[in-house]
Amino acid sequence: MYNDISKPPPPLPTPELSELQPGTSLLQPLSRRGVGPGMIVLTSDFEDPLAIIDGVPCPPLKWAEEGYTVVAIQAKVLKTAKDDVPMMMHVAVKALERCKRCEPKDKIGIISYEPELWNIVAPFLARFPSVAVAAVYAQAPSEALSHSDPLVAVPIPFIRHYAGKKASSAASSSSASAPPVTNSSGALKKDYYYPSATSYKFATPFQDAFHYNTENVSHTRTLTLFKDKMGGPLFDLEAIWEEHTFYEFADRSMEHTMSTMVQEPYVNHVPTMTGGVGRVNLSHFYQHSFIFQNAADSELELISRTTGVDRVVDEFIFKFTHDAVIDWILPGVPPTNKKVEIPFTAVVNFRGDRLYHEHIAWDQGSVLRQIGLLPEYLPFPYPLPDGHASGNTPGKRIEFRVPVGGVETAQKMRDRNSEPSNSMFGYEIREV
Repeated sequence: MYNDISKPPPPLPTPELSELQPGTSLLQPLSRRGVGPGMIVLTSDFEDPLAIIDGVPCPPLKWAEEGYTVVAIQAKVLKTAKDDVPMMMHVAVKALERCKRCEPKDKIGIISYEPELWNIVAPFLARFPSVAVAAVYAQAPSEALSHSDPLVAVPIPFIRHYAGKKASSAASSSSASAPPVTNSSGALKKDYYYPSATSYKFATPFQDAFHYNTENVSHTRTLTLFKDKMGGPLFDLEAIWEEHTFYEFADRSMEHTMSTMVQEPYVNHVPTMTGGVGRVNLSHFYQHSFIFQNAADSELELISRTTGVDRVVDEFIFKFTHDAVIDWILPGVPPTNKKVEIPFTAVVNFRGDRLYHEHIAWDQGSVLRQIGLLPEYLPFPYPLPDGHASGNTPGKRIEFRVPVGGVETAQKMRDRNSEPSNSMFGYEIREV
């Protein structure tokens, strides 16, 4: 376990924000470890740098949840006092050096959510050798600028997130990337393009251009580079996930389960849309509709696990006896006392060493088939390809065999040879 489970889990930390000078603040890391490397965030102006709206935090707070010691410099001071930029950077770097909870101190990351802020600061970064890696959001260069990038380059590993398509690119996917290259100093440079994004502000919350899912993809890419080039912070995500499930299914404690999650987490069980968004709603769900509603014989059989920089993806078989109303998987369905085995997929996202969200998916048709509520055949209300229509024969109707598997879906996940592939291809339509 990540914690000593003989002791209560540590409480969720309260953000510690201190003003260094007008428009510049220091935020301590919010991981359970309590220490983390330095991060300078060049950000739009926020009235409250600790704001969380609909589960989305301000960028400084998000990076503190990731385990970094954050200095946030707001746009209003960078744009109005450009002559003082070297001093602002000096203040930021020195604050991180003096901060006891900033460890290690030899490598600092910097991220800019506006290209103008980046171009103001980038020319001075060579004066601060501890700045080791950078990321910036910008608008994709137009065709006319495709050979003259308007962003100031730096001789350190550098990632750029561009809103829009790459010039002369026919890419139509939601996110495209250019091959990594090295700049004149040999440092990595990586560009990502987000064709559906109309503005670089897709990564800046609390305004119209913000796009939650696109920002989430870009954030993971930035984390991947930063953790590599800064040496962390690295957490045992697998152990944290196992700790979380222990508190859910063995310890059966809502308080302990929630202690493994960030301030405003969410859970979405995709087929039934059960779970909760935000600490209050999710706590209520865990207390009243999940932790104490699972069958006593509930069991998770792990099939595969993939661990990334900020998430764990599990394939597993969830086994239980439907001996009570279990609202999160069978809302409102009285107990049938049927045994059920269902293939599940869980995508679990982390911020630092706490869970942020869970996307849990399974085949609800198979659940219904196994408890006897989904028949093998159902009426087909549409004309058939040959023009034959249901009800043409008095007293008869057309039925189709429902292409949904029962327990064999779990058996085939467990053993690929347990059932033949493509057996549903032979399913027929019948007149009864």
